[in-house]
Order: sequence, then structure tokens, then C-alpha cells
Amino acid sequence: MFMATENNGQKGYVLITGGTSGIGYELAKCFAEDGYNLVLSARTEADLQQRASELKQQYNIHVTTIAKDLFQSNAAFELYDEVKRQGLTVDVLVNDAGQGQFGLFVEQDINRLLEIIQLNVCSLTVLTQLFLKDMVARNEGKILQLASIASELPGPWQAVYHATKAYVLHLTEALISELKDTGVTLTALQPGATDTDFFNKADMQSSKILDTGLSDPAKVAKDGYQALMKGDDKIVSGLKNKAMVGMSNVIPDKLVAEQMNKMQEPKKS
Repeated sequence: MFMATENNGQKGYVLITGGTSGIGYELAKCFAEDGYNLVLSARTEADLQQRASELKQQYNIHVTTIAKDLFQSNAAFELYDEVKRQGLTVDVLVNDAGQGQFGLFVEQDINRLLEIIQLNVCSLTVLTQLFLKDMVARNEGKILQLASIASELPGPWQAVYHATKAYVLHLTEALISELKDTGVTLTALQPGATDTDFFNKADMQSSKILDTGLSDPAKVAKDGYQALMKGDDKIVSGLKNKAMVGMSNVIPDKLVAEQMNKMQEPKKS
């Protein structure tokens, strides 16, 4: 575990899961630039220490790292307990960690799919509830959930991933209603296909969606950060993605699924 020793930030701590790469790391930079201290969590200690060193040097903030594998059922509880053990108050929670798996549902390894559900749904739910209880008790706090436009669309070739993101969106929307009379806000960030390591981890190198133009993770993070700070319920990042979600709201789900099938299927060799 690495902890920085200097701090000019005055805005408290932000916990970011999956904070060493992609949208999560870009969000870390957004918060750091605005004077927040960071608690970064990911699986690999070396990656955490490298990112912590970079952020500390560039922004002169506190950076604490906690290595946890959120594919494991007890890891989210352990992460919360470690944050509390260190006496840190999390003012903002960013549930960024998430993965998918490319392929036809009937052909996939069920244990891999269950791991994805554990990461995308179960660990997110645990962290959301545990930190939310603390925020409600203080009557202040913010949570940013990575929901993806997949949350709005049935997704052949990534059926379980899309289903998990629908869960994230619906959970977030329900909690927004439950907490409307408190000082706590939740925001769902809904990017489309983004230029990160997601596709390598999901074994999606052969998918046609990689040829559709990928979003810049820094732009996605900026959109999410601004929406969170304004207290917006959700934000679809990018005009193309806004159009896709808009069309999905007026087209029958069966046709949306067929279109997504064509977009995500393997390229013909």
C-alpha cells in the first residue's frame, strides 16, 4: 500500500475503483486537478503505485492505494473496511471497475460470466450501499456509476455485460428517487465504445464495433465529472451515443437487438 505525504487539496477524498487505466484514470485526473485527494483501488499493486506516484507529482495531493480483486465476493467488504481502518472519509465514490466478455452466450464459460456479474453488479452494490450509508448519515456525498449506453440496449455478443449495465442504471435511478430529500446525489455515466483496454480484456478484438469509432476516455471522464458536480441524474457521453440511445427509445427492442447484433458480431475473415 502506498500513501502520499503531501496535500494541498481541500475537497476530501474520492474513491475510484478501476482507477489505474481508461476512464477511471482519466476521472482520477479530473478530481485531482480540482483539488480532491484520491483513494485508488485496482487489482495490481504495481499499477496502483505507478499511478499514485504520477498523480501525486503532478497535482500535489494525497493518493492512497488499496489493492483489491473485486471479482472476489469478499473484496468489496474488505475495501470498505480498509478505508474505514485508515480513518478516511469518502466524499465521492466512483464505481468504475467493470468488464465484459465477447461471444455467444451459450458458448461462454459460465464461471467467467459469473465473475463479470460479481464485479459489475455484486461488488458495485456492496460498495454503493456501504458508502451510501455513511453519506446519508452525513447528509452529503456523491456517487458516480459507470453505466454505459449498454444499459439502454440489448447486446447480442455481450449479453451479460449489457444486462449488468442495465442493473447499474436501474439501481442508480431508483436510489436517486429514494434519496431525493437528502444531500446525497448519484449520477450514471453512459459512454459508448471507448478507446480503453476493455476490448482486450473482453476478447473483443474481432468485433465489428471496433471499426465504428471509439470515444476518447478523457472526454468521457470530463463529461462524467461535470455531470456529477452539477448533480445530474445521468449523462450520455458523445453525440453519436446520444443519437443511438434516442433511437433505441422509439424502435422496438427486437430491432434494436438485431442492430446491435450486426454492430458487435465478429468481422468476416
